[in-house]
Amino acid sequence: MNKKNHKSPLRVLESSFLAIGAILLVSFFLLRGLGDYQGWMDIRAFEQAVAAEPATNTQAATGGTPYSPEPDYSLWSEKRIADYHQGNAVRDEAPLAILSIDKLDLKVPVYNGTDEINLNRGAGRIKGTGWIDSPGNLGIAGHRDGFFRVLKDIELGDSIEMLTHQGKTEFVVSSITIVEPTDVSVLAPTDSSSITLVTCYPFYFVGHAPKRYIVKGELRPNRVKS
Repeated sequence: MNKKNHKSPLRVLESSFLAIGAILLVSFFLLRGLGDYQGWMDIRAFEQAVAAEPATNTQAATGGTPYSPEPDYSLWSEKRIADYHQGNAVRDEAPLAILSIDKLDLKVPVYNGTDEINLNRGAGRIKGTGWIDSPGNLGIAGHRDGFFRVLKDIELGDSIEMLTHQGKTEFVVSSITIVEPTDVSVLAPTDSSSITLVTCYPFYFVGHAPKRYIVKGELRPNRVKS
């Protein structure tokens, strides 16, 4: 037997592991790139829909500041970053709105429903609560280790804006509370337009966080659909 052409089982196994590792690494970067691209496409679809509205609404909605499709991951967990890219890779509908808190440098797409994929991609309207651009208590949920982690720094009086096809609506933070997960009174209907942001608490808890962090906002007078 020619020893030069003979590969030991160990060498064959080693080569196989290297090949598998290279394939997994390439797959990871392809998935991440696809997630970024899909996130960009979602925002573009929303912006194009807004652009199709009357010029007055379009001007007010855009405000001259384009949405950046690449989130700031600096406060996110590694798992949440990976879930974000994966979620964008498997679902492609445009968001209902863009929620912004300028003080916190937060801009997040809002989708309808709080299933895992929607919450990995952005924030989700809690079904059964108020509808966007309508009177009532609009509940929006987000992950504490993703987009909504910045809520740890929110304060009373801060501004929350919702950009929709109808224009821009502004809310002012009126209360910040911590409740039990079973306390759904925070989502009770209201006659006037209000917004309730919900995330888990504590923000850096290891495991399933035992509480809920609630930020409520009331409609700012004379700042509706500007």
